[in-house]
Amino acid sequence: MEGSIEKISTTTEHYEELISILGKKYIRSNIESPFDFITIASKGIDAQIIVNFRNHFKISRGFTAELLNVSEPTIYRWIRGNKKLERNYSVQLFELADLFLYGTEVFESKEKFFKWLNLPNTALGGLEPKELLEVPGGISKVHDLLGRIEHGVYS
Repeated sequence: MEGSIEKISTTTEHYEELISILGKKYIRSNIESPFDFITIASKGIDAQIIVNFRNHFKISRGFTAELLNVSEPTIYRWIRGNKKLERNYSVQLFELADLFLYGTEVFESKEKFFKWLNLPNTALGGLEPKELLEVPGGISKVHDLLGRIEHGVYS
């Protein structure tokens, strides 16, 4: 029982950190599970969270555009126009930020995690984890692999 309480606390801290990364100003609801991403995204989220995401993880606008499957000018227009993101882009951004935060926790550094994202992985059929991030179901496959690494299962 004690272990489950510790896990809940860790999960709560993880989601509080996620909100902090994306911006408490823009995400005013609590997150208790990934299902909350959909509920929050349905209400509309300011495109400024893209900037917060990029700044926290130190990633380029180009890589962010790849991850969201849009062009760099589109991201620029969304942010400049203070646009509310469509639900699917918001959910994708939540899932990416959640994954990147989890990866940073597992590898205990952003640098090590991003290096791992760019290395071919036999558990992914020789693909680099980052290659899966923009395809349907890819984020969850990478998340599952990180879970295996975290728990010491050979991956």
